[in-house]
Amino acid sequence: MNAATSIEAPPYQVLLYYRYVPIADPEAYMKEHRALCESLELKGRIIVGEEGINGTVSGTYESTQKYIQAMHDDPHTSDMEFKIDPAEDHTFPKLSIKVRSEIVTLGLPGESDIDPNQLSGERLSPREFYEKMQEEDVVIIDGRNDYEADLGHFKNAICPPISSFREFPDWLRDNAQDLQGKKILTYCTGGIRCEKLSGYIRKEGFEDVYQLEGGIVKYGKDPEVQGRDFEGLCYVFDQRVGVEVNHTDTKKVISHCRYCGTEEPHYGNCKWPSCNEQIFVCPSCREENGLYCGPECRAEAEKDAAPEAE
Repeated sequence: MNAATSIEAPPYQVLLYYRYVPIADPEAYMKEHRALCESLELKGRIIVGEEGINGTVSGTYESTQKYIQAMHDDPHTSDMEFKIDPAEDHTFPKLSIKVRSEIVTLGLPGESDIDPNQLSGERLSPREFYEKMQEEDVVIIDGRNDYEADLGHFKNAICPPISSFREFPDWLRDNAQDLQGKKILTYCTGGIRCEKLSGYIRKEGFEDVYQLEGGIVKYGKDPEVQGRDFEGLCYVFDQRVGVEVNHTDTKKVISHCRYCGTEEPHYGNCKWPSCNEQIFVCPSCREENGLYCGPECRAEAEKDAAPEAE
């Protein structure tokens, strides 16, 4: 057996992808796309809109390869890049395909919206992004939500305290003064949010604006940089929650147990259903305190579970 045939394909794969491209009839496109995904028994989350498609799906190796081929045969997505992770099983519980006005929601009204095919920051390869981070007068802006950045982010990055992408315009206006005269580097998970974010920053009058092409995921897979200076894990919207990015000597854990403060790289959801906040609690503290944000949530959960008096 030669080397080429001795490497076994993974049983499953996870695909992450997007493409900003005009889709004349998103509803019809969505129905055709659903039929394709169901025929291949894929699971995941896909958003279709007039401005394009944004998705992440899991399936068997054979099914995901057929899906990639089908997408490359589609004129809308013939040159779309797929970021691929091996998996042992599905990473999603079901298939969800929806039509939305935006494939990522920045929420700018009408003509104020950003078309990344017309306006965006300069794209940097992982190597170029790493080199640019070393320069003077550089600010690195995390283009994701706060709970994503809490799990992992680039060294020295500014992580805005926002819980939704649509909050970025307000944050930028409030902090514009601190960014004047700086080289602005933006990054996100797979690159899609920075397409609009970097364009919006440029539209607001900043000139030196860049985006990490392919996002954190591509940065971690690059054979040169190997995720260098990304600290913690990359948050992903599937059952894995966090994935490794940094494969160098700069790798570190940045998240800590809210009870004892020890390093804890795994999120859990508060067990009081009315809260359900994502929190870091180490195994020993979970055993002692339960998976709760604190004594208040635990007390409320116990109250909800108590039998009613007769």
